[in-house]
Amino acid sequence: MPIIHVTTRDGSQQDVTATTGRSLMENLRGGGIEEILALCGGNCSCATCHVFVDEDWLARLPPMGSDEDDLLDSADARQPNSRLSCQIPVTDDLDHLRVTVAPEE
Repeated sequence: MPIIHVTTRDGSQQDVTATTGRSLMENLRGGGIEEILALCGGNCSCATCHVFVDEDWLARLPPMGSDEDDLLDSADARQPNSRLSCQIPVTDDLDHLRVTVAPEE
C-alpha cells in the first residue's frame, strides 16, 4: 500500500496509507485530510480537491486532461504543479508521493 505524504494548509505533515485503484482524492479524504472537500464527489467539476504536487513527482503522474486544466484555470491559487486529486489514480508507483493541500478558494 502506497504512503502519501501530505502537507495541510497549516503546514502540518500527515502520512496517508493509500489504496491502489482509488483516486488520490478518495484516499486523502479516507485518510482524514478534511481540507479536501471534493464537493462534486470526484467528477472534476468543483476544484475543491486542488493540491500542489511535489515537483519531483509531476512527471510520474498521468497527463492532465483538458477538463482538469480548464477547471484549474479558474483557481486563483493555481501553480505549475497544481492538480486535482480526483484526477490522479493511485498506483504502487506513487509510493511516497508528496502533496500540499492548496489554499481554500
